[in-house]
Amino acid sequence: METRKILWPTDLSRSSAAALPYVKSLAQKYGAEIVLVFVADDMSEHEPWYGEFETKHLKAFHDWIVKQAEERMEKLCKEDLEGCPYFKRRILSGDPAKQILRAIEEESPDIVVMTTHGMGGHFPFGSVTEKVVKHSPKPVMTVRPEN
Repeated sequence: METRKILWPTDLSRSSAAALPYVKSLAQKYGAEIVLVFVADDMSEHEPWYGEFETKHLKAFHDWIVKQAEERMEKLCKEDLEGCPYFKRRILSGDPAKQILRAIEEESPDIVVMTTHGMGGHFPFGSVTEKVVKHSPKPVMTVRPEN
C-alpha cells in the first residue's frame, strides 16, 4: 500500500491526540501529506432541549469554537508536525461524522487515522468513529487512547 495522503480527523482533545504518533510515523515513513480535519458541531441543527437560543448567540459560540480550533491546530502544526513534509488544515461545520466522510471523499486520502473516541467518548468506540469506519470508502486505522 502506498501512502501519499493521510486524513486525521481530530476534535483536538487529549483522547484524539493518541493518534498523533501514528499519523506522524506514517507521514515520515512515506513522505505523506497530512490533512488535519476539525469539525465544529453546528448547534443550530440540534433540538432545543432547554429552550430556543437566539441565532446570534449560536453564531457567536460557533465562531468562538472555530477560532479556538484554528489556534490549537496552528500550535499542533508548529510544535508536533514540523518534521512532516506537508500538512493542511481544514475546519468544517456540521455533523462530525458526515463532514469527515465528506472530507474523505473530497481529499481522497490513502488512509484515515483517528482515535476510537474523542472528548465525549465514555464507551470503547465512539459514535463518530463508528459511522466513519462503517461508511468510509478508504481504510480507517483506529487508535484507542489510554484513559
